[in-house]
Amino acid sequence: MQEEQTQDNQLNIELSEEVAEGIFSNLAIITHSNTEFVLDFIRVMPGVPKAKVKSRIILTPEHAKRLMQAMEDNIEKYEAINGRIKTQDEPPFPMNFGGPAAQA
Repeated sequence: MQEEQTQDNQLNIELSEEVAEGIFSNLAIITHSNTEFVLDFIRVMPGVPKAKVKSRIILTPEHAKRLMQAMEDNIEKYEAINGRIKTQDEPPFPMNFGGPAAQA
């Protein structure tokens, strides 16, 4: 009986080659409304005053919170093996491209 339940609860996830390659991002801008969180992933190149959103993920508030918890858990596990991740107080490139300042 439990074996049948386990099989019923499994999710078969497909990953295309294109998606598996991933998209490099060095900036994330997060906005939200009362019904959704929007995560925009951007690649900023030094010395180039323009950047494009490379990927946008839209989440419900519940899924955004679950993502945050999963990220915290994975960062803790990573740091337990590899040491503390160092972060800079200031971004490595200017963030004033003519629009409002954003934080990630």
